[in-house]
Amino acid sequence: MNAPQPIPAIWTTGSTEAVRTGTWRAALPHYIDAPSPCHQACPVNGDIAEWIGLARKRDFRAAWDVLARHNPFPAVAGRICHHPCETACNRGGFDAPLAICKLERTVGDLAIEHGWAHARPEIEYAQHVAIVGGGPSGLSAAFQLRRRGFKVTIYEAQNELGGLMRYGIPAYRLAREVLDAEIAAILALGVEVKRGRTLATAQDLAELRRTHDAVYVAIGAGRPKRLPQLPAGADWWIDGAEYLARANVGAAPTLGRRIVVIGGGSAAIDAARSARRAGHEVTILALEAAHQMPAQREEVAEALEEGVSLVAGAMLDAATAQAGGGVALGCVRVRFERGAARGEFTLTRLPGSEFTLGADAIVVSIGQDPQLDALRASLAVNGALLAVDAHQATSDERVWAGGDVASMARFVTEAIGMGKRAAIAIAHRLREDGAAAGGAEPAVVGLGNIATYYYPKQPRVAEAHRPVDERLASGAEVQLGLELEAALAETERCFSCGLCIACDNCLHYCPDLAIRRAEASEAGRYVVLTDYCKGCGICVKECPTGSMTMLEEAK
Repeated sequence: MNAPQPIPAIWTTGSTEAVRTGTWRAALPHYIDAPSPCHQACPVNGDIAEWIGLARKRDFRAAWDVLARHNPFPAVAGRICHHPCETACNRGGFDAPLAICKLERTVGDLAIEHGWAHARPEIEYAQHVAIVGGGPSGLSAAFQLRRRGFKVTIYEAQNELGGLMRYGIPAYRLAREVLDAEIAAILALGVEVKRGRTLATAQDLAELRRTHDAVYVAIGAGRPKRLPQLPAGADWWIDGAEYLARANVGAAPTLGRRIVVIGGGSAAIDAARSARRAGHEVTILALEAAHQMPAQREEVAEALEEGVSLVAGAMLDAATAQAGGGVALGCVRVRFERGAARGEFTLTRLPGSEFTLGADAIVVSIGQDPQLDALRASLAVNGALLAVDAHQATSDERVWAGGDVASMARFVTEAIGMGKRAAIAIAHRLREDGAAAGGAEPAVVGLGNIATYYYPKQPRVAEAHRPVDERLASGAEVQLGLELEAALAETERCFSCGLCIACDNCLHYCPDLAIRRAEASEAGRYVVLTDYCKGCGICVKECPTGSMTMLEEAK
């Protein structure tokens, strides 16, 4: 043991180790792994700062591995996600949000280009899980369960997997070779698929329960909502989901020259843009004002660029077939006000605002509800949805449900997130380890926690689009990916919120030399020397990522 060091005299060059200034402090700095706002907003709770940091180092394979452990569809999500992560991005309060969605597409496309494969499970379990529905939620659950070593069989009604991603989203938004590649990577883990299988009766569900250890129901929403103003059986209107399903396989129905699409969501925009590509003159009639429409802003802008007309803040009163052909739509202007819950709203008719639209056909795209007839006898329902808890568990202890059958959050990445949550819960239940609930995360890192003076102002990367005449003629993808160097430049804009990047600022700026780098045997990257730290907080102030915080010490 070293002998105690003497207290140095004034103006000495001797050691100050004997001066234990740590007794002066009231608070101590701590290194934290705190969630970033983008992580909290992400429907799959992706580790966004981590994979962007890996991409910044050009380790794209590792970046894809981090991406895919939460979402096996990065190339898909990078094209169609509604990217709430970007709305939450701290960089938005500094100059402009990071282009997270485009960066995700870049990494996902590189994985497809190089044929990267998901790691096979390290252990195999005997338990067998049935997944009913091969859409985004079902495929997500299949991926998460299979990579954990469980046997998985998907029961799919259609001939091909993908659900809404294949039959509801047009190829000009999501190229089919991209979708096929990411589905194939999931199936390569050893997922079995049985096509042409539906949940038609309560006995079908009972049989799945009997032959499997758990069941995940992800059958989507296949029952179109109807407009009472339109007569049943009329040949001059068609449901939007049917129109898109036929158009997406190259068999768009013939509807005449002028089309009115009723609806304001993404599906309505997709139907309108698909009709434009089929040569129609298209008008969208939406209840909401333009800024209230649930469709993504860029989708609406692209539709207008392509020649789609928008009549917003108006509703259909009546539709009358004309003797000479076509149909007259009697409409009225309305004030749209959202309700407290998703899907709830009130309308106020504006007096004297009536007008008429002429069309040859109407496409109704106002949403869909799940078909629960075969499930009501076995599972509790919540209105038009299956009732589930926070882990997607139904009223039956061996059945979970997610996606559109259990939620009004009608986004692909929301469905992927529900599949992930359900798979984790199922895995814990089957292993009986009781760990599904998890613990509370630390507080989210806000912009005030970031030392922004370390970051120069930089414009967000410009996003490229295919020219209008080319996109209408070819049907190719409208939104283009980033060039590699542009993507790398965008990764440099990331604040890495809540993630230590080993920059050494805490070590260099500590006035008491009270921080050192951690040894290989120690957890973390740095160690606070508690004998000498006075709790001044300079290290926390100089942290460029908000991965340090001060905690009061009880004396």
